[in-house]
Amino acid sequence: MTGYGNAERITKKYHIKVEVKSLNGKFLELNLRCPKILGEKEALLRKYLTPKLIRGSVLCLLSVDRVDDVAEGAKLNTALARHYFDQIKSLSDDLGTNDKDILRSILMMPDVMAADEATLEDSDWNDVLATVDEAFTKFDAFRLQEGDALGTMLLNHNKIILDQLDPIESHEIARKGLVKDRLTAGLEDFRKDNKVDQNRFEQELIYYLEKLDIAEEKNRLKAHCELFDKEVRKGTNGKKLGFISQEMGREINTLGSKAGFAPMQELVIVMKEELEKIKEQTLNVL
Repeated sequence: MTGYGNAERITKKYHIKVEVKSLNGKFLELNLRCPKILGEKEALLRKYLTPKLIRGSVLCLLSVDRVDDVAEGAKLNTALARHYFDQIKSLSDDLGTNDKDILRSILMMPDVMAADEATLEDSDWNDVLATVDEAFTKFDAFRLQEGDALGTMLLNHNKIILDQLDPIESHEIARKGLVKDRLTAGLEDFRKDNKVDQNRFEQELIYYLEKLDIAEEKNRLKAHCELFDKEVRKGTNGKKLGFISQEMGREINTLGSKAGFAPMQELVIVMKEELEKIKEQTLNVL
């Protein structure tokens, strides 16, 4: 689900910033960008964030900048530098060469200049987590607002599907009459050259009409739609809503295949359009 949240905090040592952005997604895809100082904590942070996110394509940006006067950066390994100097000076004296740039050469030797790896103390790490929590509080508030709008949208699509059932019912008499007329006309053509048992014909006609009856599908579809409405209002997760929408789809497809009557099939198409919108949006429900 779409969401956004940010927070920042300034302590005695650090300026901490956290920004969280998410887009809709069927699974959780967390892109976590941390500064080097949080390198050893990245796995813990990912584990801490995963339950909060559940699903979606999420970008989480963290920055931790020093604000005090403590110098950080590369440091000179003086013991190693002196060791290199003694050896190079001795070699230079033996060879009688110029040792004017010996210091420059020493500074370029391996491990003479070593990076000062900054580490985060427990209190600083707690400040980072507190800033993360603050950002996620705003993030969740944003997603709840989006969720309310999404719930209203799902209820509207579901209502439109339910609203098609009464018009479908109104076309039932005309549809059955059309089917009966078509069968009767076919029978009259058949009678010209063949003998027909009228009782047998009526039995077959009743069986055929019962086979085309859609009352059961309408009742099941209505029950599924009512359940969907109830679960949306209850705040059910997206997976369950997805399962219910699949059942709705089965009944709508059966209605369409049984209808065989243009006015009813037009209503079924409306149902299918709304159902596709529901399926698309349930992927955004956590």
